[in-house]
Amino acid sequence: MNDCLFCKIINREIPADIVYEDDLVLAFSDINPQAPNHTLIIPKKHIARVSDLKEEEAHLMGRMIMAANKIVQEKGLANKGYRIVLNCGKDAGQEVFHIHLHLLSGRKFTWPPG
Repeated sequence: MNDCLFCKIINREIPADIVYEDDLVLAFSDINPQAPNHTLIIPKKHIARVSDLKEEEAHLMGRMIMAANKIVQEKGLANKGYRIVLNCGKDAGQEVFHIHLHLLSGRKFTWPPG
């Protein structure tokens, strides 16, 4: 997608504070953090919404979760707790239409969210 903000970050057209990268996913610090630690984890393949995932792309979601696990381990956040959020569609709060996980930590969270 030519106008996708996250695709531009993947292609290094827009700078980002990259905290993790492998062959399938990229993770970077959110520029509008909602917690002391707020990382976005995205697949390098452009998929607009979770509802657009095809069966053969399902492994990308697992890879994103594994990236989150690595990030919290490296930052020493695993034992304190963290939240992973995945929004799908405008009414759910999705602003950038490229699948992404929000990895949030560093403060106490309440339930229900939003």
